[in-house]
Amino acid sequence: MAALTLQGVKKTYDGKQFVLHGIDVDVADGEFVVMVGPSGCGKSTLLRMVAGLERISEGEISIAGKVVNRLEPKDRNIAMVFQNYALYPHMSVAENMGYALKIAGVERAQITQRVQAAAQILELEALLQRKPRELSGGQRQRVAMGRAIVREPAVFLFDEPLSNLDARLRVQMRLEIQRLHARLATTSLYVTHDQIEAMTLAQRVIVMNKGHAEQIGAPTEVYERPATVFVAGFIGSPGMNLLEGRVSDDGSAFEVAGNGPKLPLTGTAAIGGELANGREWTLGIRPEHMTPGHADAPHATLTVDSCELLGADNLAHGRWGKHDVTVRLPHAHRPAAGEALQVALPARHLHFFDPSTGRRVN
Repeated sequence: MAALTLQGVKKTYDGKQFVLHGIDVDVADGEFVVMVGPSGCGKSTLLRMVAGLERISEGEISIAGKVVNRLEPKDRNIAMVFQNYALYPHMSVAENMGYALKIAGVERAQITQRVQAAAQILELEALLQRKPRELSGGQRQRVAMGRAIVREPAVFLFDEPLSNLDARLRVQMRLEIQRLHARLATTSLYVTHDQIEAMTLAQRVIVMNKGHAEQIGAPTEVYERPATVFVAGFIGSPGMNLLEGRVSDDGSAFEVAGNGPKLPLTGTAAIGGELANGREWTLGIRPEHMTPGHADAPHATLTVDSCELLGADNLAHGRWGKHDVTVRLPHAHRPAAGEALQVALPARHLHFFDPSTGRRVN
């Protein structure tokens, strides 16, 4: 096992425009870190640079304290799991898992031992003589992970390994990857566009946007204290409600821009100082934190446009001024379109961002 360090890593293809802007990340020995972001944010490019499949324009990448910028992929002591499995169709499961060791000149007895050990971990023992065409999608992905395990690398790299699986299999494979890391404790860097994978698998999350690392932190930190408007809107399903406007001078209300309502803020002791100075702010609150209001307490009214029934809970949608608003409600609370929904905005759950920079201010 080994630590993975990225210092000032940049990437440009034409020498002018950068697609990665000085990424600094330290992945501790045995840590599982997930990079998440929308398509085109640079996460897969960064992973390929760690793997040695893309050249680094600036900066350093170190594995186990050794700079690997100029090393070929085979010399970096890494193993990669791909989205499309990349299995040889004419080989059996056992042959696929042991092929890299065979090419490396490892003795046959040791190859067999490692393949058997990995197959036991991944519950593939009964499938070792089958061909890939005889396997399900989940089984093929386990074979791909087994091929990485037998190499006993310093670092695992995962490139959206669950993207080709259906929803049910993705849940199953997430659990298997969690168990695998708990057992092997190998340093891992995992790329996904799926925030559920990021939140459930990661010890730390790197939220990527336009070639920048917007925020690096534990899943709970990224969810509960997003550093930027982008992180607030991207992390969470649905994302955080974001409203432009200003806090009233006494800190008791938020006046929504665009002919929006004046929203009473409950627990007003937390709102004041710099926030209540007449400046424009972006207010954020998660759908589950907009609690049902009461006629005898400060509340705001949202006219429901539609309601999504999700099973465990429901999502009511409406608008305040020019802003779309979503409220998460209990299973039994199903407002009809046109119904007036009373909601409270507890101050302890409010997030304020500077609209000029997008950065968090409270």
